[in-house]
Amino acid sequence: MFDHDWPVPANVGIAMTNRHGGVSVYPYDSLNLGLHVGDAVQQVMANRELLCKQLALAAKPVWLEQVHGTHVLNLDTLSLAQAEDTPIADASYSRTASQVCAVMTADCLPVLLCNQAGTEVAAAHAGWRGLCDGVIEATAAQFSSPMDELIAYLGPAIGPQKFEVGVEVKHAFCGLHPQGAACFIPSGDKYLADIIGLAKLRLSLLGIKHIYSADICTVSDTDYFSYRRDKVTGRMASLIWLKS
Repeated sequence: MFDHDWPVPANVGIAMTNRHGGVSVYPYDSLNLGLHVGDAVQQVMANRELLCKQLALAAKPVWLEQVHGTHVLNLDTLSLAQAEDTPIADASYSRTASQVCAVMTADCLPVLLCNQAGTEVAAAHAGWRGLCDGVIEATAAQFSSPMDELIAYLGPAIGPQKFEVGVEVKHAFCGLHPQGAACFIPSGDKYLADIIGLAKLRLSLLGIKHIYSADICTVSDTDYFSYRRDKVTGRMASLIWLKS
């Protein structure tokens, strides 16, 4: 697990995994939580059970089929059958105790949100497409709390020295928010993009002031899965839930 010292409301639980502590074998070693990457199903399910036990979760996380979009799943209106059918979404929200919001990543940015009162939580998967299209804004819009009462936790993701993108990515972001240009550094005919900086900009523009970041590069740090580094690899999870 990623060990953080962030201020978290007493009624909120958060966790962000690394690649260690599971049963999967190379190239998914070892705590791969993704069923969609080619790993043996029984290994992934065993890893998910290990995660639930280690975190003492009262219910299984609602795992999503992530498509780099902006749809936010409201877990409060979800049936058990729907939850077990792997809903298509890139974020989830809840204000019900013990429901676990979860997103999987292997370079994309996980964004966990809660309110300071500890009565609302959400998790978002922010690859560059989803981030640009507004997945953070769509997730924050689920909250009834004012934006300045929200807290954001940004997990391990591809770092600004490793995320090379084309000019079309820069244009997509800067066309919406010109100040985003500061998050792109020329690299030959491409750019090095700071996806964490872009997420912080989006959060700040919403009025979210309390932002904490792991500042861990998944490509550089082999304790984490990285699709860009390894191509065939596992997935980490970032989870958030209400304790009561």
